[in-house]
Amino acid sequence: MSNHLSRAFPLLASRLPYMSLADLPTPVSVRALTSGSKRHEITVKHDDVTAEDYGGNKIRKLEYLLQQASTKRAKRVATFGTVGSHHAIATALYAKRAGFECTCFLSHQSMRPGLGNALRFHLQNETEIFRFGGDRKKRVATLRKHLQGRNAWVVPLGGSTWQGTVGYVNAALELAAQIKTGELTCPSRLYIALGTMGTAAGLALGFALAGIDIEIQAIRVTLDRYANKTALDRLMRKTATMLNAIDPNIPADLASRTNLRFRSEFLGDGYGRTDDVTERAIAIAGDELDLSLECTYSGKAMAALLHDLDEGVDDPVLFWNTYSSRPMIIDESIEPDFERVPREFARYFD
Repeated sequence: MSNHLSRAFPLLASRLPYMSLADLPTPVSVRALTSGSKRHEITVKHDDVTAEDYGGNKIRKLEYLLQQASTKRAKRVATFGTVGSHHAIATALYAKRAGFECTCFLSHQSMRPGLGNALRFHLQNETEIFRFGGDRKKRVATLRKHLQGRNAWVVPLGGSTWQGTVGYVNAALELAAQIKTGELTCPSRLYIALGTMGTAAGLALGFALAGIDIEIQAIRVTLDRYANKTALDRLMRKTATMLNAIDPNIPADLASRTNLRFRSEFLGDGYGRTDDVTERAIAIAGDELDLSLECTYSGKAMAALLHDLDEGVDDPVLFWNTYSSRPMIIDESIEPDFERVPREFARYFD
């Protein structure tokens, strides 16, 4: 059974079902890295291969979120993201495979290679796409216009509801089991990108539940309105409260036992914007660790890890790779269809 949380808490499993999407457990590996004159061992948790067709950290969340949509007998799943959002791609892909229609409300982002292919994916996947932006009144009007009366289940930005967060409570218990069987040495620190916070929040709660003292380095990669310490604490408390309400065997005070450090110093010029520090981290990860990272999330988490090693942080440390390494088959000959793609997105096509 791949869901360690369900196995450990059968009452929870009976009351909080999930849709099996991921290939779990994801593997761990130990890589060598030189920092200054010192050689370090870096453990990598490969959530880049959570599923065969598209990996990354969103799949674990979607196991719970798409099950919710099914339980509610929804016909359509709707979600949000930027043009190149991995969350939007993953949600659209797995929603269709689960039998749902899908609507993605997408907003503009900084230019970078590959954004045209993200839109081509949505076209070949038959995702319904709408431009999302403006003030709150305009955004609400957009949602009403395109979702009202369509039996839609809305998945929030990044899938970081308390239910989505549970996917990473399970992930922490999965890593705890791998430590117990000797697949890796228990790390003192774990580095992970902090976007909409569900991944880091779930890991922190899961390690507390397993009784493992791993300090999570949560590296903020989004604007303060999406990721801040107050909201992160609130998400952890709500998740713990809801789990305890479903299964009293899960401690009500679980959030107070977490060990997480919130860090903002690697955000740079903002979401989706790279800098020399991030590009150096991506290059080192590729050359020495054989990891393919990107500049929005995983590259900034790696930049934090390299910085801390340079500052004398001792091994063992773990890098949790959230960026899908699965090749996506996208027909790059697909031309923009502005009856299906907002004309404002024309700039992103290569």
